[in-house]
Amino acid sequence: MPFLKADNLSFDYGPRQVLRHISLALEPGRFYGLLGPNGSGKTTLLDLLIANLTPAQGAISLQGRPLASYSRRQLARQMALVPQEFDLGFDFPVRDIVMMGRHPHIRRFAAPGPEDWACTGRAMADLQVDRLADRSITALSGGEKQRVVAARALAQDTPLLIMDEATANLDIRHTIQIFQVVRRRVEEGGIVLAAIHDLNLAAAFCDEIFLLKEGGLQAAGPPEEVLAAPRIAEVFGVRCQTSFNAFNRSHQVAFQWRRQ
Repeated sequence: MPFLKADNLSFDYGPRQVLRHISLALEPGRFYGLLGPNGSGKTTLLDLLIANLTPAQGAISLQGRPLASYSRRQLARQMALVPQEFDLGFDFPVRDIVMMGRHPHIRRFAAPGPEDWACTGRAMADLQVDRLADRSITALSGGEKQRVVAARALAQDTPLLIMDEATANLDIRHTIQIFQVVRRRVEEGGIVLAAIHDLNLAAAFCDEIFLLKEGGLQAAGPPEEVLAAPRIAEVFGVRCQTSFNAFNRSHQVAFQWRRQ
């Protein structure tokens, strides 16, 4: 049984259909990439999968149960989100922000226990924000804040981690670092679903890719099958060549940007 399954999802914003007839399944031990041009419906699909939105048509099940049957607290023990945009206007230290990921596991009015502190410390160390533990979140750079938010999601320690353009504000070193950390989670049996703009990053880290175009699922499968040059040209409107790169041992895309 898939951990999370979506059947024939459609969603409308007023008269405009944003998603149409999307079906997918997420299995343990897999890293899934969600790709597509701007406006193709990636964030809307993620909002449906985390129950922030209700589909106009179709059904979503989590471990065989309807997604809508879960309370917010129950959902927070099953899936964590690293959002594309976040508002951290309160002046809390980084350690407290990351500890917020443990709230679904802590009884009401109870203090964090040893396991909660261990998960928090491990997440901060994995993303190298432990040195920022006593700093105010409002005093950090955009990239540092993004890593703290990612650490909060890791500390939540859920079977499914959802990332919505989670590395948009990061340099290449910290981008690779986050993807290496979540890749290790996948190898331990976790599930990652990440909306990604960088096709080569997706090809290097993902086991499977869901490719959206204009609200429909254009293709799904391994990177070397989904990210074929004709399909990239059709979906993104750019010319490219694809090949296996021996240096990083993955399927990669070279784009043509000079006029011929």
